[in-house]
Amino acid sequence: MRFSVCLRSLACAFSLFVSFHAAHSQTVPSFLKANPRWVDSVFNAMTPDQRISQLIMVAGFSNRSRGYEDSLMRLVQTYQVGGIVFFQGGPIRQARLINRLQTVTKVPMLVAIDGEWGLGMRLDSTVRFPYQMTMGAIQERDDLIYKMGAAVARQSRRLGIHINFAPVADVNNNPNNPVINFRSFGEDKEAVARKALAYMKGMQDNGLLTSLKHFPGHGDTGTDSHYDLPLISKNRQQLEGLELYPFRKLIDAGAAGVMIAHLNIPALDATPNLPSTLSRKVVSDLLKNELGFGGLVYSDAMNMKGVTKYYPSGIADRMGLEAGMDVLEYTLDIPRAIAEVKQAIADGRLSQADIDARCRKVLAAKAWAGLDRYKPVDLMNLVRDLNEPESELLNRLLTEEALTVLKNDKEESGEPLIPLLNLGTKKIASVSLDAAQETYFQKMLGNYTAVKHFNIAAATADTTLKRIRQELKDYDLLLVGVHLSNIRPAVQYGVTPKTVAMLKELCETGKAVVSVFGNPYALAKLEGLDQARGVIMAYQLTQFTEELAAQLIFGAIPAKGKLPVTVNERYKRNDGIATSSIGRLKYTIPEEVGVDSYFLTAKIDSLMQVALTQKATPGGVVQMAKDGKVIFRKAYGTHTYEGLTPTKEDDLFDLASVTKVSTSTLALMRLVDEGKFNLDATMADYLPDFKESNKANLIWRDVLTHQAGLKASIAFWTDTKNPDGTWKDKTFDDEKHGPYKIEITDNLFMHRRYRKTIFETIRDSPVSAKKDYVYSDLSFILYPKIVEKMTDQNFEDYLKQNVYEPLGATTLTFNPMRFYPLPRMVPTEYDSVFRKTLVWGRVHDEGAAMLGGVSGHAGLFGSSNDLMKLVQMYLQKGYYGGKQFISPQTVTEFTRYQFPEKGNRRGIGFDKPTYKYTGNAPRYASPQSFGHSGFTGTFIWVDPQYNTSYVFMSNRVYPSRTHNKLITLSIRTNVADVLYEAIRRGPSSNLAGILATP
Repeated sequence: MRFSVCLRSLACAFSLFVSFHAAHSQTVPSFLKANPRWVDSVFNAMTPDQRISQLIMVAGFSNRSRGYEDSLMRLVQTYQVGGIVFFQGGPIRQARLINRLQTVTKVPMLVAIDGEWGLGMRLDSTVRFPYQMTMGAIQERDDLIYKMGAAVARQSRRLGIHINFAPVADVNNNPNNPVINFRSFGEDKEAVARKALAYMKGMQDNGLLTSLKHFPGHGDTGTDSHYDLPLISKNRQQLEGLELYPFRKLIDAGAAGVMIAHLNIPALDATPNLPSTLSRKVVSDLLKNELGFGGLVYSDAMNMKGVTKYYPSGIADRMGLEAGMDVLEYTLDIPRAIAEVKQAIADGRLSQADIDARCRKVLAAKAWAGLDRYKPVDLMNLVRDLNEPESELLNRLLTEEALTVLKNDKEESGEPLIPLLNLGTKKIASVSLDAAQETYFQKMLGNYTAVKHFNIAAATADTTLKRIRQELKDYDLLLVGVHLSNIRPAVQYGVTPKTVAMLKELCETGKAVVSVFGNPYALAKLEGLDQARGVIMAYQLTQFTEELAAQLIFGAIPAKGKLPVTVNERYKRNDGIATSSIGRLKYTIPEEVGVDSYFLTAKIDSLMQVALTQKATPGGVVQMAKDGKVIFRKAYGTHTYEGLTPTKEDDLFDLASVTKVSTSTLALMRLVDEGKFNLDATMADYLPDFKESNKANLIWRDVLTHQAGLKASIAFWTDTKNPDGTWKDKTFDDEKHGPYKIEITDNLFMHRRYRKTIFETIRDSPVSAKKDYVYSDLSFILYPKIVEKMTDQNFEDYLKQNVYEPLGATTLTFNPMRFYPLPRMVPTEYDSVFRKTLVWGRVHDEGAAMLGGVSGHAGLFGSSNDLMKLVQMYLQKGYYGGKQFISPQTVTEFTRYQFPEKGNRRGIGFDKPTYKYTGNAPRYASPQSFGHSGFTGTFIWVDPQYNTSYVFMSNRVYPSRTHNKLITLSIRTNVADVLYEAIRRGPSSNLAGILATP
């Protein structure tokens, strides 16, 4: 059907593109109705040549010389073109160039970009969203693709861009397609249509014009139209059944634009070597008349060989307009193009009415895009605005939904290998192929447990490979990352012979779980995957895919994705094995839990800067989690005030009294579950030596809540000295020999029998008759003896084998110098009276030091991340990583107020907020919350009401314990309160929209 044209009135002219007498009618694009008065006014002021120029879109680059920019300015000013499409550059440079160009145009130009995966497809320092093929793997979360479209629209409009040449609506059913491939949502026409619609609507609903591409379908070709004219030999029925399907659906839904591909399709137009861009049968008869499309019709770039091979610039542009196109993209020879169009009008091949109608359509698009109220791009905070945290969150969520498990062998227990369970029984190594340095994948793996990392790159020497092969024999599980740096078929997707050989060798060990960071079609190039224990397809090589694949392996997130294409007989469309999350910490950004990262970071940074400048502590680490997600983890300052060693996130700190709830209380909770320890039994029940003491009848519940009358502490070391300062007999010596086996420092050793004296001193110490609340260390020194007696196991071994190692909290240890280099540990105090040295790598507490560094009240070291795993287990009622370490009932009992009627704030072992705020806990902490502080400057806090966990590490006692500013300034609790404040503030409107689920 043809348009009915009436030239007698504006209304009749306008009806060229808003009214159709066709069997198939599109939902009229909204832009066609925008500000008709402005359209009339501008149109009436134009010359015929200027109306032609409105249909031309030049190319722009913002990464070139000033001379190039000046020539582009002259071109735009001379010909008053209607638009510009930008390619390479950066946001600030492009914004400045846009502003400069718009000053020389009588009518503001439409600015376009090829941003299929966001501005980052073309511009540095901007967001790169996943490829469409990656999103093709997503199941039942098209809402996220819509939200991505909305984000692309916000960022584009912020940069002065009005059109995005996206989405790709091609169905990629040819694995060897060199030009579409990963740019398509996949090979399923229904899924392609559905996802492309979500992306399109997200952009259009938020003020960005779109262009479906590449009509009538570029998915089944082995030729790149950038370099030649592809031939598609399908018949019309085949085209209707597949290629045209998504375009019909999106046109019916109100698509604003369609881009015509440079394809030769004899079934649609039998003219030899005629690109579809120049075919009236394709552009006007099929697209406009049969499909009823009334939006803007764009050419693909007119500099591509797919059109210029047979038709020179200028002539091709004229033929494109004759075919029915509205906008010529990337015209190479503007003067010739205008001259050819004018000659076509003179010859009757084009009418002025055709040009005028299309010009009006372009002007209507400009009005819809806001160019009737043009404002220059504001450069203030531009890069920050273009990199909003909400976009990072979307990137993470889209990637997470796409990750696809293609193989998942069973363990001997019958459980699937992924997610990994029973970490304490596995010795794990990671191997990153095609990666010379530690990768994001490896760094994230290391957050979950001890993993030894190996990297193999093209330049890796054979001697190094031999050593790696030998070392890998000692490991039970190999987590292999295949890091493919190229995603295109022309270069074998980045797969090299060395990669193939090494991967095959690793898989043949029967110990490999392989994550492929690259194009899914690369699976056909990789050998040995059938012998891998697990295979994960991540679709791309990005920080997000690497980090989230690691989190999937450890069960912090589930696997949901399915292959969007068929690779070969082994890997087919819709293949994908679902896995579950098992309660391990997820690592993400604050926005995922509705918290503003700018607010959270700025407030915490400010408080920590106060701590550093006031010398409340030389350094520290802050880690926070909400809803099982680590949202903040940052190191501050240095190890010492005078040193240059920066504090790192994985540094080991002396936990001081946090040891109480990380060792003794933890062990007692497990013993309560096993029926071996009764909180309401007496001390004599479990300590036979105490039967004749003044503590025989003390109830453990009272002891653990510090109301049994025990002394606060005993300075054991002071009783080992004579009045003249010398050591008493059989206490200390400066050499390790005979019974002097307990190492206090490099030059101080305690007699092994003095441990007995310590326990006897506690037994014989006075007990207050008042039974008032007095915080006491003494009972916690005794709990290791009880645990060892009840379990027939060394205290440290019991904790490591039953809790720390299964948690993956492998840095939690006593006497860390046995396992870690000294620089990884943060020094505490210079002890000028007892040890007369800097305490570094050894426990700060004197009593714990005299017990060989192992005690239930002090002595545990660890990193903030590993401590948080334990803390998170408490928050999750004893569950973590697929294992119930403690029963929910026991966790509840230990963490509730035991004696509120007495004004005692304590739980069993745990601290809780005072009934009237005193500063021991965060100001905004709920009554359900609990935690503990450590003398060296450590602090943990858990709040079930807000589902938060918090770890604060510092060495505030350096160089002397007299430094109390960390306490007087309330740094630890004030930092915790920032999280409460951030939660109360709630998410921004954009963030709330992203977090909302359908």
